[in-house]
This record gives sequence, structure tokens and C-alpha cells, in this order.
Amino acid sequence: MNLKYVAGAGIFALMMTGMASTALAQQSKIVELYKSPYCGCCGAWGDHMKAAGFQIKEHNIEDLAPVKAKYGVADDLQSCHTAIIDGHVIEGHVPAQDIEKLLAEGGEKSGLAVPGMPVGSPGMEQGGMTEPYQVIRFSKTERSVFTQH
Repeated sequence: MNLKYVAGAGIFALMMTGMASTALAQQSKIVELYKSPYCGCCGAWGDHMKAAGFQIKEHNIEDLAPVKAKYGVADDLQSCHTAIIDGHVIEGHVPAQDIEKLLAEGGEKSGLAVPGMPVGSPGMEQGGMTEPYQVIRFSKTERSVFTQH
């Protein structure tokens, strides 16, 4: 057996695995952002996500209700925009670090929501003013507090 060929094949396999991992990591960094074309805070949240290394694909639509219904966002969890990242539903002004944590966990696809529009959340900055808020993890059957800010 030709050892040069075996070693070369091993290196090629490692390179391909690394390329696949990189492609997968890049794929999970794509944010499909559904928002009103008139909402400034939604764009500011998108800027927050870009600064954290995510790629934003904006979908400016007049009526977000069908999007929220399609992805199972209950009325009491809703905010001004909905995003999809690697199959996860992200509702409202969820901080990038919480999304990174969710993506790193892997496993079952679930959603994160920041209901309403709390002052001080990403995209809702108003000087130094902040109010406490929770990030809620949700699925069709369960809810829990994911983080508190």
C-alpha cells in the first residue's frame, strides 16, 4: 500500500471535515429576519446581530401575523419582528449571546422570545436606561426562562 496516498487521503478527509464544519457554522449564522419596513428598532436589532457575526437576510413585510402563526409564536410571546436561525424561531429583541448559547446547545429545535419591546434590550437602547426582562425558551409544548437580563 502506498503510504503517501494513505497520508494524503487522511489529510484530505480532515480538510473536508473542517470545511464541512465551517460551512455548517456559517449556515447557522444566517438570520432570516421578518420585519416591518417601517420599524427602526427591528433594523437596530439586525445591526446588533451583524456586529455579533451573523448574516442578515431581511424580509420587509407589512403583515407579520402569518409569519408568527407559521412558526408557532403565541400571542403573549410576540414582539415586533420574527427571525429564523438554523431552524430556531427568535421572537423580538433577543440578545446575540443568548442565541449563540442556544445554537451551541444543539438538540431539539426550539424558540427564544423577548415579549414586547423592553427598554435596554438589543435594538431598544435608550441611553443608559434599562428595564429587566426575560428571554423565554419555547416549543409547542413547553416554556421556560432561558436567561434574565
